[in-house]
Amino acid sequence: MTTTHGSAKWQDGIKDGKGAISTKSGALSDYPYGFASRFEGKPGSNPEELIGAAHAACFTMALSLILGEAKLTAEHMETRADVTLEKVGDGFAITAVHLTLSAKIPGADNAAFQELAGKAKAGCPVSKLLNTKITLDASLQG
Repeated sequence: MTTTHGSAKWQDGIKDGKGAISTKSGALSDYPYGFASRFEGKPGSNPEELIGAAHAACFTMALSLILGEAKLTAEHMETRADVTLEKVGDGFAITAVHLTLSAKIPGADNAAFQELAGKAKAGCPVSKLLNTKITLDASLQG
């Protein structure tokens, strides 16, 4: 079992306020986030992109494990996780995550690859955490 942490600071109101995100590892250290970076496309981070990065990383690692169990090793995998935040009722909700994977895996056929990628999508800890629709497009490169 492992436990780690991330943290956030915030000051002022929702639209004029500003925040800073940090991670235990130091990968992010007081990295700025706020309303403008979340909803208006301004520079800075936001919770949804961090969830996307975490989900992409978790899924890709899970697939690496599952491939190894099938006696396969990826030469290269790249995953993008598009996280959709929408207005729902009086608030907002993450309504979907779409994973897009491109992989080069010597010796893998497409049918087995699709099955293993589906297992990773369902089984990675971040997928299990998210209470939303998760879809996957996985392509195997020659």
